[in-house]
Amino acid sequence: MNASPPRFLAVAAATVLTVPLLLSAAPATARAHTPAEDAADFSQKLVHAASARGAHRHLEKFQAIADSADGNRAAGSPGHDASAAYVYTQLKDAGYQVSYDTFDFTYIETLAEKLSVTAPTPREVEIAAMSYTKSTPEGGLKAALAPVPADATTGCEPADYAAKGFTGKIALIQRGGCDFAQKQKQAAAAGAVGAIIYNNASGALNGTLGGPDTAVIPTGGITQAEGKALTAEAAKGAVTVSMDVRQLQEKRTTRNVVAETRAGAPARTVMLGSHLDSVTDGPGMNDNASGSAGLLEVALQLAKSHEKPTNKVRFAWWSAEELGLLGSKAYVKDLTPQQRADIALYLNFDMIASPNHAEFVYDGDNSDATGSGPGPEGSAQLEKDINDFLDSNKVPHEGTDFDGRSDYGPFIDAGIPSGGTFTGAEGVKSEAQAKRYGGTAGTAYDACYHAACDDLSNISGTAFDINIDVIADAVGTYAHHLGALKKQTTAARPTRDTAVHSAGHEPAS
Repeated sequence: MNASPPRFLAVAAATVLTVPLLLSAAPATARAHTPAEDAADFSQKLVHAASARGAHRHLEKFQAIADSADGNRAAGSPGHDASAAYVYTQLKDAGYQVSYDTFDFTYIETLAEKLSVTAPTPREVEIAAMSYTKSTPEGGLKAALAPVPADATTGCEPADYAAKGFTGKIALIQRGGCDFAQKQKQAAAAGAVGAIIYNNASGALNGTLGGPDTAVIPTGGITQAEGKALTAEAAKGAVTVSMDVRQLQEKRTTRNVVAETRAGAPARTVMLGSHLDSVTDGPGMNDNASGSAGLLEVALQLAKSHEKPTNKVRFAWWSAEELGLLGSKAYVKDLTPQQRADIALYLNFDMIASPNHAEFVYDGDNSDATGSGPGPEGSAQLEKDINDFLDSNKVPHEGTDFDGRSDYGPFIDAGIPSGGTFTGAEGVKSEAQAKRYGGTAGTAYDACYHAACDDLSNISGTAFDINIDVIADAVGTYAHHLGALKKQTTAARPTRDTAVHSAGHEPAS
């Protein structure tokens, strides 16, 4: 693996899959004498075969689909349906056992997001509607702004609203301490007619209330800087705002795509996934056509290799991740106890080509001592294996918390060892990270996150190439040997109320 320059710029031509393959019928390649040697040999071959150039043709297809479907590939839309059909056909032609996993959900489409300060100093403030929010009247909701006193759990308890009247006002609440649904619920109970939640770190705040049944009042998110500015202004005197936040919400049907090798022991199933849907605001090339295309490239190269895996390998392309991990949640929920026990590990790849990227590896052992704690037993080994691979190729990297913001969340909650990589979303790159990875300090890892500009120009070839190699190494290794990974022996972890959305995507808290 050569991270710089990216492989798709260095290789003369993409490998093209021309002949359908049946993975179970293909003869085994020459093998080393131990499972570990088989795994090491095959992982090297798969890393060499899989390329960013090969995966880029799938990105181009996803972009073309979005261009023909109102500019997006959101769950429940023609753009997502066409994306799923493309992935399904590619895998079916390659010889996989492929199925659609269909489920119902509430489709949402934002119709208005506007916040205006009307007094004392008129100005516009950027606001993002929380997923599943209640809608304001058309034309907006005009009311006085009432800041909630900031502490570690701002707006989470009734006592937070006791010191000041909130009836008929719009509550201004700092992020942190509990999920967004709880904050707007408590604000409503205190008489507020709307809620504005501001970030507790740099960057925009795109959030979800978790589902249509949890929303009570119109709720949107703004930046930390805007929140602090409004709080300071309100401390000097009355501030009135006009908030126009409206969403279309309706029942629709969508589907995951799941494919697995015909060969391999089902009791040792190796599973990898990425979400295929975009938000409605853009085509979603980095978020998450990048992970979807990388996974598809490796799956097709696995088929083309004629390798007969020792362990069953299963790939999944999730739908409705952007609405709260709905596809992966539905999948895990429907597994029988035996099917759940058969999954030896799950690896997640979401946003793997951010233009101002860092290289984040999920912190399976909680060695960073940040956030949600370690993953289920075995997650530490998955993190170590990815770190070892990156180290062997002299690629810098760092840990990131299992915060439940992507499709590994339901697998962790089910007690399944999990891991994966991520290259950053709306978070801001530090000076230290700019020295480590290059790029620009003080700006977002992906300035086009959840925006119309998340198109083909929003892809880092270097990051894309690195993480496709990570996927290929994992598939090549675990297809034959689970190594030091321990079989799941712990009970399922309790579902976390604050774990709702994706690796840098729509958090619930």
